Amino acid sequence: MDPLHPLNLDDFSDLIERPDGGIRRDAEERRERLAVRAGALGRLDELGEWLSAAQSAVRVRAIEQPKVLVFAGDHGIAAQEVSGRPAGTAHVLVRELLDGASPLAVLARSMDVPVRVVDAGLDCDPELLPEAVTRHRVRRGSGRIDVEDALTPEETEAAVRLGMAIADEEADSGTDLVVLGDLSVGGTTPASTLIAALCGTDASVVTGRGGAGIDDLAWMRKCAAIRDSLRRARPVLGDQLALLGAVGGADLAATTGFLLQAAVRRMPVILDGVVGAACALVAQRAAFRAPDWWLAGQVSGEPAQTKALDRMALNPLLDQGVLVGEGTGALLALPLVRAAAALAAELPERPRPTTADGTAAADAAV
Repeated sequence: MDPLHPLNLDDFSDLIERPDGGIRRDAEERRERLAVRAGALGRLDELGEWLSAAQSAVRVRAIEQPKVLVFAGDHGIAAQEVSGRPAGTAHVLVRELLDGASPLAVLARSMDVPVRVVDAGLDCDPELLPEAVTRHRVRRGSGRIDVEDALTPEETEAAVRLGMAIADEEADSGTDLVVLGDLSVGGTTPASTLIAALCGTDASVVTGRGGAGIDDLAWMRKCAAIRDSLRRARPVLGDQLALLGAVGGADLAATTGFLLQAAVRRMPVILDGVVGAACALVAQRAAFRAPDWWLAGQVSGEPAQTKALDRMALNPLLDQGVLVGEGTGALLALPLVRAAAALAAELPERPRPTTADGTAAADAAV
């Protein structure tokens, strides 16, 4: 997509193709010939066939270069005390991740999966974090979406293009699957607003308690914030860029751009929680074939996530009640995907029946 021309997310509809349906049918036929009967491995069979189509290879290749990718940002709406954490403190969560002290860091280390953090809109001095993290920042924090836009039009386009560029970097470096995470304070409020707007539901239906957990009073404040933000979202529902600018944020816009370009590059993605689901729903509105490249890693417990996944017909792989965010629940699903790849590639086929002279029955019939 030409960086010199104005960005139009609808263009992705022509750029994204579905995983190879012919290869998937061939993979299904091969599955019927395996020694372990079809269906005995449950959803692992389905995952293996999905990987075949995504890789355009009947015999699935192992997932050798997965990466956890985390987009980070702060949201002005957090100043309304809708989060369990103080506004403007997402950089503290990023530092814990980089220092290896967060749940995601522990799991990624145990699985030997690298983690990349991209600062799209943190509200902190850049010097507090490594330059490799902060150098992509679009702006410092996002606007308070109940009364103002999260981003200017120029910032929205810059954030989406950032996500697209990150997708290209990962695909070009050989990453063969991305576990997509997010780190923010206040991020579930714009995410829930986007989902409510795109699904045509009220604020109370999508308002959850976030990864940090909030009490009843904070839940009521969050519900009111989403209600007011929805009033600002509805007039721009027909324009995905305007919608992201009005009630999204730099990290959400970057994540949306990443998901779209990852689908263009045929790079599979495992989604985590409500923020990823919201961005995926915006991306689906732009390109209806894009969700065929994504897996829903887990049920997060956020009601908005459930609505978004239902709308995209994505069936979560796990339901472990993981609420910490970052991509933790999605990373837990990676071993399942790797197991499906190994089984699809390495299980032997049933021996062919032979005739009395030892010739394979299929050969004898020729």
